[in-house]
Amino acid sequence: MKALKETHFNFPNQSNFYKGKVRDVYTIADQSMVMVVSDRISAFDVVLPEAIPFKGQVLNQIAAKFLAATQDIVPNWVLSVPDPMVTIGRICEPFKVEMVIRGYLAGHAWREYSAGKRSVCGVTLPEGLKENDKLPQPIITPTTKASVGHDEDISKEDILAKGIVSITDYEKLEEYTYALYQRGTEIAAKSGLILVDTKYEFGAADGVIYLIDEIHTPDSSRYFYAKGYQERQDNNEPQKQLSKEFVRKWLIENGFQGKDGQVVPEMTPEIVNSISERYIELYEKIVGETFIKADADAISSRIETNVLKALGTL
Repeated sequence: MKALKETHFNFPNQSNFYKGKVRDVYTIADQSMVMVVSDRISAFDVVLPEAIPFKGQVLNQIAAKFLAATQDIVPNWVLSVPDPMVTIGRICEPFKVEMVIRGYLAGHAWREYSAGKRSVCGVTLPEGLKENDKLPQPIITPTTKASVGHDEDISKEDILAKGIVSITDYEKLEEYTYALYQRGTEIAAKSGLILVDTKYEFGAADGVIYLIDEIHTPDSSRYFYAKGYQERQDNNEPQKQLSKEFVRKWLIENGFQGKDGQVVPEMTPEIVNSISERYIELYEKIVGETFIKADADAISSRIETNVLKALGTL
């Protein structure tokens, strides 16, 4: 199977290019941006050596569906989705925090809790919780957006004290985050899933706050299967989940957590294909449609053709 690891386009009026962990972003005339969601995969803020076939398509198409399904809550950056792996949108000035919201004690929050911490990003957690327990109410645990290296936990108080976001804007971001998580939870429930935790990114343009980037994808979210959730908790069994956490666990089991001196374990074709299948499984489960694989024989030329058509009509 073929995967898109990197791109080298030169679109008309292209004014900038930025290569993120998994996305290649082309700025057009300083007015709009073409975001190509590659098949690169990252974990522990490290881009892994092998790309995952169809991962970019899965992420882009899930994000497009959820952005469309939440635009009544908050306007978003999308102008056009001309290709399964591409979104064209308005340029926004990103807020320098990611709004992480958690309804369950899992992943990073659980690792902090199990290490003895009872406060995450300034939010106090009760005693007696175990991994994957539902929290008394959803909590927001923001992180700072790092241009290089690891994002860092930060509290609301520190965000406001350091002037990273104004109190007026931050309260709006909080309001949007709770509402988006509620909507995402409702949509997931219809598909037999639990939206465990997720993150949202926001930006501003012309005084308006927009939801940017992707939402409710397996890269930005964690999902459990609702059926059997409580039984598994009662029996101290791991939850059946659809998220990138299975990649992180595989890396941890093989001695890699992104720390200095650690080496990424070999990603065999079997591992790569299994990760691809899990991403497709999540797409079909949450979207409720059969995943249709885009033509992968000439990915770059397909993307270029579709983007040029779209730019001609914007």
